[in-house]
Amino acid sequence: MLRYILQRLGQGVLVLWALYTIVFFLADLMPGDAFSTTERSMSPEVLEQQKKLWGQDKHILEQYIIYPYNVVTKGTLGLSMEKNRPVWDIIQQSFPASLIVGLAALGVAVGLGVPIGVLSAARKNTAVDYGGMAIAMVGICVPSFIIGPILQLSLAANVPALKIAGWGHPLDVLLPAVTLGLGTAAYLARLTRGAMLEVLNQDFIRTAHAKGLPGHRVVLKHALRGGLLPAVAFIGPAFAVLISGSFIVETIFQVPGMGQHFITAALKRDIYVLLGVVLFYGLLIVIMNLAADLLAAALNPRIRLHDA
Repeated sequence: MLRYILQRLGQGVLVLWALYTIVFFLADLMPGDAFSTTERSMSPEVLEQQKKLWGQDKHILEQYIIYPYNVVTKGTLGLSMEKNRPVWDIIQQSFPASLIVGLAALGVAVGLGVPIGVLSAARKNTAVDYGGMAIAMVGICVPSFIIGPILQLSLAANVPALKIAGWGHPLDVLLPAVTLGLGTAAYLARLTRGAMLEVLNQDFIRTAHAKGLPGHRVVLKHALRGGLLPAVAFIGPAFAVLISGSFIVETIFQVPGMGQHFITAALKRDIYVLLGVVLFYGLLIVIMNLAADLLAAALNPRIRLHDA
Protein backbone atom coordinates (compact mmCIF):
# COMPACT_ATOMS: atom_id res chain seq x y z
CA MET A 1 0.00 0.00 0.00
CA LEU A 2 2.87 2.37 0.80
CA ARG A 3 4.35 1.77 -2.64
CA TYR A 4 0.96 2.52 -4.19
CA ILE A 5 0.67 5.80 -2.25
CA LEU A 6 4.17 6.87 -3.28
CA GLN A 7 3.41 6.07 -6.92
CA ARG A 8 0.24 8.16 -6.82
CA LEU A 9 2.07 11.04 -5.15
CA GLY A 10 4.70 10.90 -7.89
CA GLN A 11 1.95 11.02 -10.51
CA GLY A 12 0.44 13.96 -8.64
CA VAL A 13 3.72 15.89 -8.89
CA LEU A 14 3.75 15.34 -12.66
CA VAL A 15 0.13 16.48 -12.89
CA LEU A 16 0.89 19.66 -10.95
CA TRP A 17 3.91 20.39 -13.17
CA ALA A 18 1.84 19.91 -16.32
CA LEU A 19 -0.90 22.11 -14.89
CA TYR A 20 1.60 24.81 -14.00
CA THR A 21 3.16 24.65 -17.48
CA ILE A 22 -0.19 25.01 -19.26
CA VAL A 23 -1.40 27.91 -17.10
CA PHE A 24 1.94 29.71 -17.17
CA PHE A 25 2.26 29.80 -20.95
CA LEU A 26 -1.45 30.48 -21.53
CA ALA A 27 -1.19 33.46 -19.19
CA ASP A 28 1.86 34.65 -21.09
CA LEU A 29 -0.10 34.49 -24.34
CA MET A 30 -2.85 36.74 -22.97
CA PRO A 31 -2.79 40.25 -24.47
CA GLY A 32 -1.26 43.04 -22.42
CA ASP A 33 0.36 42.70 -19.02
CA ALA A 34 -0.33 43.49 -15.38
CA PHE A 35 1.05 47.02 -15.76
CA SER A 36 -0.96 48.01 -18.83
CA THR A 37 -4.26 47.14 -17.05
CA THR A 38 -3.82 49.90 -14.46
CA GLU A 39 -5.72 53.14 -14.85
CA ARG A 40 -2.63 55.28 -14.43
CA SER A 41 -0.28 55.59 -17.36
CA MET A 42 3.40 54.90 -16.66
CA SER A 43 6.42 56.39 -18.24
CA PRO A 44 8.75 53.94 -19.99
CA GLU A 45 11.28 54.31 -17.19
CA VAL A 46 8.74 53.54 -14.46
CA LEU A 47 7.31 50.66 -16.49
CA GLU A 48 10.77 49.15 -16.90
CA GLN A 49 11.41 49.57 -13.18
CA GLN A 50 8.14 47.83 -12.30
CA LYS A 51 8.89 44.92 -14.62
CA LYS A 52 12.30 44.54 -13.04
CA LEU A 53 10.78 44.69 -9.56
CA TRP A 54 8.35 41.84 -10.33
CA GLY A 55 10.84 39.82 -12.37
CA GLN A 56 8.95 40.36 -15.62
CA ASP A 57 12.05 41.67 -17.39
CA LYS A 58 13.62 38.20 -17.45
CA HIS A 59 13.31 35.72 -20.30
CA ILE A 60 10.11 33.69 -20.31
CA LEU A 61 11.94 30.41 -19.70
CA GLU A 62 13.82 31.91 -16.77
CA GLN A 63 10.52 33.07 -15.26
CA TYR A 64 9.13 29.58 -15.88
CA ILE A 65 11.90 28.05 -13.74
CA ILE A 66 12.10 30.72 -11.02
CA TYR A 67 8.48 30.49 -9.83
CA PRO A 68 8.37 26.74 -8.98
CA TYR A 69 11.89 27.03 -7.53
CA ASN A 70 10.64 29.68 -5.10
CA VAL A 71 7.57 27.58 -4.30
CA VAL A 72 9.69 24.55 -3.39
CA THR A 73 12.61 26.28 -1.66
CA LYS A 74 10.86 29.22 0.01
CA GLY A 75 7.35 27.87 0.39
CA THR A 76 5.84 30.99 -1.14
CA LEU A 77 3.27 31.37 -3.92
CA GLY A 78 4.45 34.89 -4.70
CA LEU A 79 2.89 38.32 -4.29
CA SER A 80 -0.20 39.66 -6.00
CA MET A 81 0.89 42.22 -8.54
CA GLU A 82 -2.50 43.94 -8.24
CA LYS A 83 -2.95 43.98 -4.45
CA ASN A 84 0.71 43.68 -3.37
CA ARG A 85 -0.32 40.94 -0.93
CA PRO A 86 1.01 37.40 -0.54
CA VAL A 87 -1.02 35.01 -2.65
CA TRP A 88 -1.20 32.57 0.23
CA ASP A 89 -2.88 35.23 2.41
CA ILE A 90 -5.50 35.75 -0.31
CA ILE A 91 -6.15 32.01 -0.46
CA GLN A 92 -6.37 31.71 3.33
CA GLN A 93 -8.87 34.57 3.49
CA SER A 94 -11.17 33.43 0.68
CA PHE A 95 -10.91 29.64 0.65
CA PRO A 96 -13.14 29.01 3.72
CA ALA A 97 -16.18 30.43 1.90
CA SER A 98 -15.46 28.29 -1.16
CA LEU A 99 -14.91 25.26 1.09
CA ILE A 100 -18.26 25.77 2.86
CA VAL A 101 -20.09 26.05 -0.45
CA GLY A 102 -18.25 23.00 -1.81
CA LEU A 103 -19.00 20.86 1.25
CA ALA A 104 -22.67 21.86 1.20
CA ALA A 105 -22.86 21.17 -2.54
CA LEU A 106 -21.27 17.75 -2.00
CA GLY A 107 -23.89 17.03 0.66
CA VAL A 108 -26.63 17.96 -1.81
CA ALA A 109 -25.05 15.81 -4.53
CA VAL A 110 -24.64 12.73 -2.33
CA GLY A 111 -27.97 13.18 -0.56
CA LEU A 112 -29.85 13.36 -3.86
CA GLY A 113 -27.75 11.40 -6.35
CA VAL A 114 -27.01 8.21 -4.41
CA PRO A 115 -30.61 7.51 -3.22
CA ILE A 116 -32.02 8.25 -6.68
CA GLY A 117 -29.49 5.89 -8.27
CA VAL A 118 -30.16 3.11 -5.76
CA LEU A 119 -33.95 3.42 -6.07
CA SER A 120 -33.77 3.53 -9.86
CA ALA A 121 -31.69 0.34 -9.93
CA ALA A 122 -33.91 -1.44 -7.40
CA ARG A 123 -37.04 -0.46 -9.40
CA LYS A 124 -35.59 -0.98 -12.85
CA ASN A 125 -37.87 -0.09 -15.79
CA THR A 126 -40.60 1.32 -13.54
CA ALA A 127 -41.96 4.82 -13.10
CA VAL A 128 -39.47 5.36 -10.27
CA ASP A 129 -36.58 4.48 -12.57
CA TYR A 130 -37.79 6.60 -15.48
CA GLY A 131 -38.61 9.56 -13.26
CA GLY A 132 -35.28 9.46 -11.43
CA MET A 133 -33.25 9.23 -14.63
CA ALA A 134 -35.32 12.01 -16.24
CA ILE A 135 -34.51 14.27 -13.29
CA ALA A 136 -30.84 13.29 -13.56
CA MET A 137 -30.80 14.12 -17.27
CA VAL A 138 -32.25 17.56 -16.57
CA GLY A 139 -29.57 18.13 -13.92
CA ILE A 140 -26.84 17.20 -16.42
CA CYS A 141 -28.19 19.33 -19.27
CA VAL A 142 -29.04 22.54 -17.38
CA PRO A 143 -25.87 24.48 -16.37
CA SER A 144 -25.42 26.21 -13.04
CA PHE A 145 -25.53 29.73 -14.51
CA ILE A 146 -29.14 29.01 -15.50
CA ILE A 147 -30.15 27.16 -12.33
CA GLY A 148 -28.80 29.96 -10.12
CA PRO A 149 -30.93 32.81 -11.54
CA ILE A 150 -33.98 30.52 -11.61
CA LEU A 151 -33.58 29.82 -7.89
CA GLN A 152 -33.02 33.50 -7.21
CA LEU A 153 -36.24 34.50 -8.98
CA SER A 154 -38.42 31.60 -7.87
CA LEU A 155 -37.27 31.00 -4.28
CA ALA A 156 -35.14 33.84 -2.93
CA ALA A 157 -37.52 36.51 -4.19
CA ASN A 158 -40.51 34.83 -2.49
CA VAL A 159 -39.05 33.29 0.69
CA PRO A 160 -38.20 35.92 3.32
CA ALA A 161 -35.48 33.80 4.96
CA LEU A 162 -33.50 33.56 1.72
CA LYS A 163 -31.50 36.30 0.04
CA ILE A 164 -30.99 36.73 -3.66
CA ALA A 165 -27.28 37.36 -3.08
CA GLY A 166 -24.96 37.97 -0.18
CA TRP A 167 -23.00 36.19 2.51
CA GLY A 168 -23.09 36.24 6.29
CA HIS A 169 -26.10 34.16 7.38
CA PRO A 170 -26.04 30.33 7.62
CA LEU A 171 -28.94 30.11 5.15
CA ASP A 172 -26.95 32.03 2.55
CA VAL A 173 -25.12 28.81 1.65
CA LEU A 174 -28.34 26.98 0.71
CA LEU A 175 -29.02 28.32 -2.78
CA PRO A 176 -25.37 28.29 -3.95
CA ALA A 177 -25.01 24.71 -2.67
CA VAL A 178 -28.14 23.54 -4.46
CA THR A 179 -27.11 25.32 -7.66
CA LEU A 180 -23.64 23.80 -7.58
CA GLY A 181 -24.62 20.33 -6.37
CA LEU A 182 -27.46 19.47 -8.74
CA GLY A 183 -25.21 18.68 -11.70
CA THR A 184 -22.97 16.41 -9.61
CA ALA A 185 -26.05 14.76 -8.09
CA ALA A 186 -27.25 13.91 -11.60
CA TYR A 187 -23.93 12.26 -12.49
CA LEU A 188 -23.89 10.37 -9.18
CA ALA A 189 -27.43 9.12 -9.79
CA ARG A 190 -26.59 7.67 -13.19
CA LEU A 191 -23.26 6.28 -12.00
CA THR A 192 -24.83 4.64 -8.94
CA ARG A 193 -27.68 3.18 -10.98
CA GLY A 194 -25.31 1.58 -13.47
CA ALA A 195 -23.08 0.11 -10.75
CA MET A 196 -26.05 -1.16 -8.73
CA LEU A 197 -27.58 -2.85 -11.79
CA GLU A 198 -24.30 -4.65 -12.41
CA VAL A 199 -24.13 -5.87 -8.82
CA LEU A 200 -27.80 -6.86 -8.71
CA ASN A 201 -27.19 -9.19 -11.65
CA GLN A 202 -24.45 -11.12 -9.83
CA ASP A 203 -24.90 -14.73 -8.72
CA PHE A 204 -24.63 -13.99 -5.00
CA ILE A 205 -27.57 -11.58 -5.27
CA ARG A 206 -29.71 -14.25 -6.93
CA THR A 207 -28.64 -16.65 -4.18
CA ALA A 208 -29.73 -14.15 -1.53
CA HIS A 209 -33.14 -13.82 -3.20
CA ALA A 210 -33.41 -17.61 -3.44
CA LYS A 211 -32.87 -17.87 0.31
CA GLY A 212 -35.96 -15.74 0.81
CA LEU A 213 -34.31 -12.53 2.03
CA PRO A 214 -36.45 -9.40 1.67
CA GLY A 215 -35.62 -7.21 -1.31
CA HIS A 216 -34.65 -4.17 0.74
CA ARG A 217 -32.27 -6.27 2.86
CA VAL A 218 -30.61 -7.71 -0.24
CA VAL A 219 -30.08 -4.21 -1.61
CA LEU A 220 -28.87 -2.61 1.61
CA LYS A 221 -26.73 -5.44 3.00
CA HIS A 222 -25.40 -7.24 -0.06
CA ALA A 223 -25.59 -4.98 -3.12
CA LEU A 224 -25.05 -1.49 -1.73
CA ARG A 225 -21.40 -1.88 -0.76
CA GLY A 226 -20.31 -3.03 -4.21
CA GLY A 227 -22.68 -0.70 -6.00
CA LEU A 228 -21.28 2.37 -4.26
CA LEU A 229 -17.64 1.74 -5.27
CA PRO A 230 -17.79 3.81 -8.49
CA ALA A 231 -19.64 6.56 -6.64
CA VAL A 232 -17.00 6.61 -3.90
CA ALA A 233 -14.23 6.82 -6.50
CA PHE A 234 -16.11 9.70 -8.14
CA ILE A 235 -16.83 11.64 -4.95
CA GLY A 236 -13.18 12.49 -4.23
CA PRO A 237 -12.39 14.37 -7.45
CA ALA A 238 -15.99 15.60 -7.61
CA PHE A 239 -15.51 17.40 -4.29
CA ALA A 240 -12.41 19.17 -5.56
CA VAL A 241 -14.21 20.01 -8.81
CA LEU A 242 -17.16 21.41 -6.85
CA ILE A 243 -14.87 23.76 -4.96
CA SER A 244 -12.87 24.81 -8.01
CA GLY A 245 -16.00 24.99 -10.18
CA SER A 246 -17.83 27.33 -7.84
CA PHE A 247 -16.43 30.48 -9.48
CA ILE A 248 -19.57 31.15 -11.52
CA VAL A 249 -21.87 30.30 -8.62
CA GLU A 250 -19.88 32.53 -6.28
CA THR A 251 -20.24 35.38 -8.76
CA ILE A 252 -24.00 34.84 -9.14
CA PHE A 253 -24.66 34.78 -5.39
CA GLN A 254 -21.83 37.19 -4.43
CA VAL A 255 -20.02 34.70 -2.23
CA PRO A 256 -16.64 36.06 -1.06
CA GLY A 257 -14.73 32.97 -2.14
CA MET A 258 -11.71 32.39 -4.33
CA GLY A 259 -13.68 32.84 -7.53
CA GLN A 260 -13.64 36.63 -7.30
CA HIS A 261 -9.85 36.71 -6.97
CA PHE A 262 -9.34 34.27 -9.83
CA ILE A 263 -11.58 36.25 -12.18
CA THR A 264 -9.97 39.57 -11.17
CA ALA A 265 -6.50 38.08 -11.63
CA ALA A 266 -7.41 36.89 -15.13
CA LEU A 267 -8.73 40.34 -16.07
CA LYS A 268 -5.78 42.17 -14.52
CA ARG A 269 -3.13 39.71 -15.72
CA ASP A 270 -2.10 39.08 -12.11
CA ILE A 271 -0.12 35.99 -13.03
CA TYR A 272 1.03 35.02 -9.53
CA VAL A 273 -2.53 34.90 -8.21
CA LEU A 274 -3.55 32.82 -11.23
CA LEU A 275 -0.71 30.37 -10.72
CA GLY A 276 -1.18 30.20 -6.96
CA VAL A 277 -4.92 29.51 -7.13
CA VAL A 278 -4.53 26.93 -9.92
CA LEU A 279 -1.72 25.08 -8.13
CA PHE A 280 -3.67 25.12 -4.87
CA TYR A 281 -6.72 23.60 -6.53
CA GLY A 282 -4.53 21.15 -8.45
CA LEU A 283 -2.96 19.94 -5.20
CA LEU A 284 -6.42 19.62 -3.67
CA ILE A 285 -7.62 17.47 -6.58
CA VAL A 286 -4.54 15.22 -6.33
CA ILE A 287 -5.13 14.72 -2.59
CA MET A 288 -8.85 14.03 -3.02
CA ASN A 289 -8.15 11.53 -5.80
CA LEU A 290 -5.71 9.70 -3.56
CA ALA A 291 -8.20 9.72 -0.66
CA ALA A 292 -10.92 8.33 -2.93
CA ASP A 293 -8.63 5.54 -4.12
CA LEU A 294 -7.71 4.60 -0.56
CA LEU A 295 -11.38 4.59 0.46
CA ALA A 296 -12.24 2.38 -2.52
CA ALA A 297 -9.45 0.00 -1.49
CA ALA A 298 -10.88 -0.12 2.02
CA LEU A 299 -14.31 -1.05 0.64
CA ASN A 300 -13.06 -3.57 -1.91
CA PRO A 301 -10.51 -6.16 -0.70
CA ARG A 302 -9.76 -7.19 -4.29
CA ILE A 303 -8.17 -3.79 -4.91
CA ARG A 304 -5.85 -4.33 -1.95
CA LEU A 305 -4.93 -7.82 -3.13
CA HIS A 306 -4.25 -6.56 -6.64
CA ASP A 307 -2.01 -3.81 -5.25
CA ALA A 308 -0.13 -6.31 -3.10
